[in-house]
Amino acid sequence: MNSGAENTIAPVVALKGVTRSFEQGGVTIDVLRGVDLAIMPGEIVALLGPSGSGKSTMLQAIGLLEGGFGGHIGIAGTAAEKLDAAGRTALRRDHLGFVYQFHHLLPDFNALENVMMPQLVRGANDAEASARANDLLTALGLGARLDHRPSQLSGGEQQRVAVARGLANRPELVLADEPTGNLDEHTADKVLDEFLRLVRGEGSAALIATHNERLAAKMDRVVRLNEGKLG
Repeated sequence: MNSGAENTIAPVVALKGVTRSFEQGGVTIDVLRGVDLAIMPGEIVALLGPSGSGKSTMLQAIGLLEGGFGGHIGIAGTAAEKLDAAGRTALRRDHLGFVYQFHHLLPDFNALENVMMPQLVRGANDAEASARANDLLTALGLGARLDHRPSQLSGGEQQRVAVARGLANRPELVLADEPTGNLDEHTADKVLDEFLRLVRGEGSAALIATHNERLAAKMDRVVRLNEGKLG
């Protein structure tokens, strides 16, 4: 008899009818017009769309980075739209990781410290945070660069540190917004390959926004944002 256990796995993120509009010059601009999406544990999804299509807005919705969104945003089984600001902050801290096009590293801290920081904020002690940061950076080929500040690292190395930071708290879902868009093609390929390898090794899911079809093809599934809806 089929117990149905295989059907009990819940998505890491579930969007239903998500909307977002902006007012500009007295005109309402509908950026998201009823987005539906489910991402399962461990699944790596490419979010494709041209510049200005709303990819960043959609990531902001899932990342709980600002208000103004309509519809249902479920993160790890919790309805984010029902939470207050403190609840959304805790949900974001405990379940999500972020990697941006520009690394946004803290300039006064070295690579190891930058990756330790989100762990310390979450409550890890120095030894735990340092060991985890060391492991991630070494896995990304930066074992000899741990004590270098961002200004002493190349663009590709800086983005590798940002990748390690995004994975530091073992998030169930990593949100990446054009994570290699600021790199040359050769470096972008290497960093993305390392990013995907590390995400898969960690068992995290990921939603990666890109306009690059070739990079999107490296992922498990592709969804396309067009006129405010996914196709």
